[in-house]
Amino acid sequence: MERLIYTAVSGAELNNKALQVVANNLANVNTAGFRADLEQAQSMMVGGDGFRTRYQAQLTPAVTSLAQGPMMDTGRKLDVALSESGYLAVLDGNGNEAYTRAGNLQVDGDGFLRVNGLQVLGEGGGPIQLPQFGDIDISPDGTINLTPVGGGLIAQEAQIKLVSANNNLVKGRDGLLRDSNGQQLNRDEAVTLVSGKLEGSNVNAVEQMVKTMNISRQFEMNIKMMKVAEDLASSGDRLIRGEA
Repeated sequence: MERLIYTAVSGAELNNKALQVVANNLANVNTAGFRADLEQAQSMMVGGDGFRTRYQAQLTPAVTSLAQGPMMDTGRKLDVALSESGYLAVLDGNGNEAYTRAGNLQVDGDGFLRVNGLQVLGEGGGPIQLPQFGDIDISPDGTINLTPVGGGLIAQEAQIKLVSANNNLVKGRDGLLRDSNGQQLNRDEAVTLVSGKLEGSNVNAVEQMVKTMNISRQFEMNIKMMKVAEDLASSGDRLIRGEA
C-alpha cells in the first residue's frame, strides 16, 4: 500500500506541474516569437533502508522547443522576422544581455528601440537610441536607416546585434533565452532579418489541448489509485484487528 501511495501522490504532483507548463504554452499561443516549453519526467527511487521498491515520478526541468514559428506578413516596417537560429539581443530586467525571437519593435518617447518593453542592443553591445526621424528602414543585416523629418539624405544610425545559437540556449522565467554557459553571444553576420514580417509562436494549440486532456485523465487515475491505497490500508487494519 505504501509503495502505491508514493507512486500515486508523486504522479498527481507531476500532473499538476505539467499542466502549468501546458497552460503557459496555451496562454502564449499568440505571442510573437514565443518558444514552447516541453515538460519532462523520470522515475526516481526513494532513498532509505530496505528493499528498493519505492519509486516516485519526478518532473525534470522543462526544455524549450526552438522550432521556428509561422511567418506572418504585417507590412509594418518595425516588424522584423529573423532567419532560422537567429536572435535579437536585448537587455533583461536586470540589465544583462538576453535573446529573443520576438520582432515587434517599437521606438519609445526617448528614442530607444524596444521589443516587448525591453531595450534592443546594437552591434557595440549598448542600447539603440534613435533621433527623431521621418521614415525608417531596416536592412537584412540589421542596419537601421533613417530619413530625417521633412526629408533629406538617408543616414545609417545603428545596427541591431543579431546572434545565432543552435541548442545551447535556456529560457528563463521572463521568457527570454540565454546561453546555457552564461556567456554573451557574439554577433553572427550570417543571421539576417526581413522587415514587414513577424514570426508567431511555435505553440501548436491543438497539440497542447490534447496534452491538457491527457494530463487531466492521468490526474484522475492517480486520485483513484490513492483511494485504492486507502481502501487496502483499511482492509489490512481490519484483518490485523481480527474484524470481518
